[in-house]
Amino acid sequence: MPVKGRIHSYESCGTVDGPGIRYIVFFQGCLMRCMYCHNRDTWDTHGGTEVSVDDLMKELVTYRHFMNASGGGVTASGGEAILQAEFVRDWFRACKKEGINTCLDTNGFVRRYEPVIDELLDVTDLVMLDIKEMNDDIHQKLVGVSNHRTLDFARYLAKRNKRTWLRYVVVPGWSDDDQSVHMLGEFTKDMANIEKIELLPYHELGKHKWIAMGEEYGLEGVNPPSKEIMDRVKGILEGYGHKVMY
Repeated sequence: MPVKGRIHSYESCGTVDGPGIRYIVFFQGCLMRCMYCHNRDTWDTHGGTEVSVDDLMKELVTYRHFMNASGGGVTASGGEAILQAEFVRDWFRACKKEGINTCLDTNGFVRRYEPVIDELLDVTDLVMLDIKEMNDDIHQKLVGVSNHRTLDFARYLAKRNKRTWLRYVVVPGWSDDDQSVHMLGEFTKDMANIEKIELLPYHELGKHKWIAMGEEYGLEGVNPPSKEIMDRVKGILEGYGHKVMY
């Protein structure tokens, strides 16, 4: 019986989650607890709506012209898409049969390297990997879990030479210090599979979701990083030979 997926929502013409115009599916469920999460309502693994691969394909193929003309495709995001690796694998396989580019947007929190992970990566054209913070003590406070699994996944992608874009959220007072950024540069400097690093400035756009759910927003009072901060972080990472953008 075909595996079904559980999704939160989708965006038919996204332009910031991978190259070109993309059909983005936000999968339900996440095991990280990022204090700045702007999709707080995706955490519950039992929430969302059940869908089949056929359900997704019927909708997205109507956007094929826009995706192909722009060098775009589909992106599995979240929440955390890799928690539903079997379904995403099946969906990506269907996309590849239609000649549609595939992108996996993930935090890399892989608990077990079962065959399905390789099968998923085999039909993934691009991985966008979020590394939240290199200092594990800070990571655990900011994200709620250790960064060990994410870093292991980054190493695994490098071993497979899987095309990867790295994403790093710059949060003042949490991930913008020189030491943390140098640690990221050292960790990734020999990973030839990383095409670029995207710096994402922290924002409060998801704060209203926390409030609506009756929860306290943990980064109250933290302002978005200034251009000077972003340029400093960018300069450090460029010193390790990376292409860096924000």
